[in-house]
Amino acid sequence: MTETPVPFMVVTLAVLAVFFVVDLLVIGRRPHVPSTGECLRHIAFFVVMALIFGGLVWWVSGSGPAIEFYSGWLTEYSLSIDNLFVFVIIMGNFAVPRDLQKYVLSIGITIALVLRGIFILAGTALITRFTWVFFIFGVFLLYTAWSMVSGKGEEDEEYHENGLIKALRKVIPITNEYDGEHLRITRNGTRFFTPLLVVFLAIGTTDVMFAFDSIPAIFGLTKDPFIVFTSNVFALLGLQQLYFLLGSLLDKLIYLPYGLAVVLAFIGVKLIMEALHGNTLPFINGGHPLEAVPEIPTWLSLLVIVLAIGIAALASLIKSRGQREPSIEEAPASTANLGGK
Repeated sequence: MTETPVPFMVVTLAVLAVFFVVDLLVIGRRPHVPSTGECLRHIAFFVVMALIFGGLVWWVSGSGPAIEFYSGWLTEYSLSIDNLFVFVIIMGNFAVPRDLQKYVLSIGITIALVLRGIFILAGTALITRFTWVFFIFGVFLLYTAWSMVSGKGEEDEEYHENGLIKALRKVIPITNEYDGEHLRITRNGTRFFTPLLVVFLAIGTTDVMFAFDSIPAIFGLTKDPFIVFTSNVFALLGLQQLYFLLGSLLDKLIYLPYGLAVVLAFIGVKLIMEALHGNTLPFINGGHPLEAVPEIPTWLSLLVIVLAIGIAALASLIKSRGQREPSIEEAPASTANLGGK
């Protein structure tokens, strides 16, 4: 496998930075409710860019890293769709005005990207020094997959503020009303933060919580931190538009958790097999690698991901075709609150 050239990595990171700056300072600074056409154009643009980037990786580094990127990107993108459930609930709970939601998502996801980058660097350093960490990642992914299909996590469907948000409310004066894009306002000579600050942190830190699923999953597909990071970036770039485009359709993707569970379980098994293949734990085979354990090729991982997510999405659409569309009054609370108050 050819190592990715440093100039290629530098140019890639610079282009991705431009994407985010444009999204934040040009598109995100114009609060509005994106139309379906706008969402489709943005999503198509980012998808095409991801496909082109994978082709460039193939050209400069070979088929192996390219397939790893496509596998990682599809996995992260699929997991991101599931994350939209929580984003809908956060926006509803904080009553974010609909015309500000695009801006809020832009800032929050950028915060998440920075924190994910730190997480990825820490994870890379960890697995480089301690290969046994794959056992932990693998078991965690298997447990997550089981939770998805068993309904164990149903009691956590409602959004709950994390410790950071709760601590922030205790030490910083925060109003209950929004004032456009302003983070701070002055009332009767006293400075207050608006709820935008809390929403930014809620979106960003909640997305990092999702990283505990997605980062171990992608490390099961590739060990290259450049591929791990770019896969996450391309998945996050399309997340804002997916929020608006799929917000009303999330409840129809009833089989998506099962498809994601298959993907996470498969990658969890793959991680455990890789840990056994490079074993150093003294209580397993005397600390020697189990060379008889087969290695799962990356192309097979990509095939499993595509089939699992594709079949789950198709089955969901078939299931929902014959069902009556709910009225506004009958709509689930999570999607009814999409536009805030």
